[in-house]
Amino acid sequence: MTFTDAIRTCWGKYAVISGRASRSEYWWWALFTLLVSLGFSVLEDGLLGGVTYDLLGSIASLVLLLPSLCAGGRRLHDRDMSAWWLLLILIPAVGWIVLLCLMVLKGTPGDNRFGPPPAMEGAASGPSFGQ
Repeated sequence: MTFTDAIRTCWGKYAVISGRASRSEYWWWALFTLLVSLGFSVLEDGLLGGVTYDLLGSIASLVLLLPSLCAGGRRLHDRDMSAWWLLLILIPAVGWIVLLCLMVLKGTPGDNRFGPPPAMEGAASGPSFGQ
């Protein structure tokens, strides 16, 4: 999955937590959210001369929160884990490290209780090489 495919997929599944997300989909989305955050930080620092109220960044964070949570839940589904595991982030100092490790690991091969592997979703239509 490419960067633009991942962004389209996550926006298309804005509030959809069902199904599975590949590692590339999740990590491209994470990069996109990081770039958006950095972009708004630079924009606000430049516009307000270093006195940052961070209103635009806060709005962007709120807009990106739900699709980010859903992409994380779908990523955990690929590992055959419930999206409730995202609550590990609430454990100080250790939770985000454990969650990071879970997000990096490969998904379960074949179907699991959350559906077919992400690479097989839409595989019936075949590859589209710019056609």
